[in-house]
Amino acid sequence: MPVYRLIEEPVFPPPWQAEPNGLLALGGDLKAERLLAAYQQGIFPWYSQGEPILWFSPDPRMVLAAAELRVARGMRRTLRRAPYEVRLDTAFERVIGACAQMPRPGQHGTWITPDLREAYCKLHELGLAHSAEAWADGELVGGVYGVCLGGYFSGESMFHLRSGASLLSLVTLVRQLAAWGIGLFDCQIYSRHTERLGARQWSRRRFLFELQRALRAPTRRGRWTLEIGAAL
Repeated sequence: MPVYRLIEEPVFPPPWQAEPNGLLALGGDLKAERLLAAYQQGIFPWYSQGEPILWFSPDPRMVLAAAELRVARGMRRTLRRAPYEVRLDTAFERVIGACAQMPRPGQHGTWITPDLREAYCKLHELGLAHSAEAWADGELVGGVYGVCLGGYFSGESMFHLRSGASLLSLVTLVRQLAAWGIGLFDCQIYSRHTERLGARQWSRRRFLFELQRALRAPTRRGRWTLEIGAAL
């Protein structure tokens, strides 16, 4: 399959025309209109500083159905002992900044470029990107952020400075999404971490079908506030 070069208009080729590694297109920009057009088709940007913007639609897709969140007994005990308070949307810019700086095994640099950070902060200002944060004694110690449209949440990245902080943020976020009827949590690519929580690899065909169903729901726009407890 060819890799498409995007034109000025915020349009994409069909996602099923992606390369085997998921790469679909390159170029374009990170304006809100294009990002939203991408997410509505199950496409997301993923590239490194100095590269052109690369757009992906992987097959298979790692997905967590919010109602199928699984927290093992040992993990639950660990989270209950964690002395963290979880909040939503109180430090989005700090969360994405910390995610960009978080060292990761086998990764040199970060895919969260300054331009990407600015673009997602703009989505946050529009009420379409959100963060869940773990706090300890007034200090931000972990968190996760992503984009929400209708009944679909695309998890982008997470970080932790203390043990269990990002996990508690993620679990609390997924439980809150489920309570709101936002049932499709996109983990994008495989990780053992999300698999332990119940995420599964779906075919692209299945994911795109469920995505279109989820997008029929109204979008919960604006700044979020946690309405459930973080205790498990």
